[in-house]
Amino acid sequence: MATVSPPWAYTLQLPHDPRAPGIARATLRTVLAAHGFTSLTPTAELLASELLTNAHLHTQGPYALRIRSAEPDRLRIAVWDSGSEIPPGFGARGPPGLAPPAPAPAGPNTAENGRGLHLVRACADRWGAHVLGDVRGGKLLWAECGRG
Repeated sequence: MATVSPPWAYTLQLPHDPRAPGIARATLRTVLAAHGFTSLTPTAELLASELLTNAHLHTQGPYALRIRSAEPDRLRIAVWDSGSEIPPGFGARGPPGLAPPAPAPAGPNTAENGRGLHLVRACADRWGAHVLGDVRGGKLLWAECGRG
């Protein structure tokens, strides 16, 4: 079987349906297996799950999962949604050596809101967010992980 060397990318358009994050995770597992990234599957699935759930919970429209590898040992998981507000504390990671932001304080809503993006920041090598001003609009949250 022929394999495709990076760069490669897949985008899955998803409706605002509670089954969509599960379908996206299954697609992610298939893509990672096809490209020999199975060692990253647990981390990539966690990252995707949290970003997809955030999109589903905080927007009313469709969203999309993008899986990309531009380098042989690196993977980027990105989720686009129609909202334009970047979640607090999810800006791009600062310079090397800078400590990540402190976890959200515990409170009555913490169990249901906010922990997922803290998991992303804890498990990803890099992360970031962009408000998209083009025709599509919305925002893109992304996280990267690598082998090694």
